[in-house]
Amino acid sequence: MTAQPSPESTLGSIAQGDRPVLEELVAMNLDSLARCGLDEKTYFLVRLAALVAMDAAPVSYLINLGLAADAGITLEEAQGTLVAIAPVVGSARVAAAAGNILRGAFGAAALEEQDAGQ
Repeated sequence: MTAQPSPESTLGSIAQGDRPVLEELVAMNLDSLARCGLDEKTYFLVRLAALVAMDAAPVSYLINLGLAADAGITLEEAQGTLVAIAPVVGSARVAAAAGNILRGAFGAAALEEQDAGQ
């Protein structure tokens, strides 16, 4: 009988950006885009605003902003979204989001370096 991973192990894999989990999350995001009725840019900017509002984890930003970049969202548009929502969600929440975005980006870069070294 194969031992099942512990809940801590599974959650740790998700938080660290385990590729099979990330791939499933990306698929869920793309399904949502197809059903929402918004254009791609609006969809991803709305999702960025929602991530900030809920104080999302770095991996959430990694997934969503990676897909947003593929859809043509520029850094300026993402920054504009943060500026637009700051009066509603607060400057502390926007500053925390900026930190999480950077942690997500640096985490992705570390994963790519690790993969390149193997």
